[in-house]
Amino acid sequence: MELKRIDKDFTVCKVENLEQVNMKRDFIFVSKTDEEISVVCETRDVPENTTERSDGFKAFRIEGKLDFTLIGILSKISTALAKNNIGIFAISTYNTDYILVKKEDFEKAAEVLDEKGYRITG
Repeated sequence: MELKRIDKDFTVCKVENLEQVNMKRDFIFVSKTDEEISVVCETRDVPENTTERSDGFKAFRIEGKLDFTLIGILSKISTALAKNNIGIFAISTYNTDYILVKKEDFEKAAEVLDEKGYRITG
């Protein structure tokens, strides 16, 4: 399986509403529940109405379109990283999954995943 490095800095944040989220940017992930609205975006694009934030993430994208019948992809990746004390923030889209790790763990994560047989590009 191929993972692509996304050469961007990301922030996970909580916002008051979506009014200041720039949906024209390439990387905007939005989650809304009855308790909160969360946004993951490039750090340079953090909305001004952010109430909480965690900076310093880098990302890998699982390349290709993942079929919904595939099982255990994120589990295998998260287990390999967890065994090396690397936490993740996972995001799933219709086509694929993104794995965010803290910037200081990014190169180690790439090494661990490479050792597990994942092809790292980008």
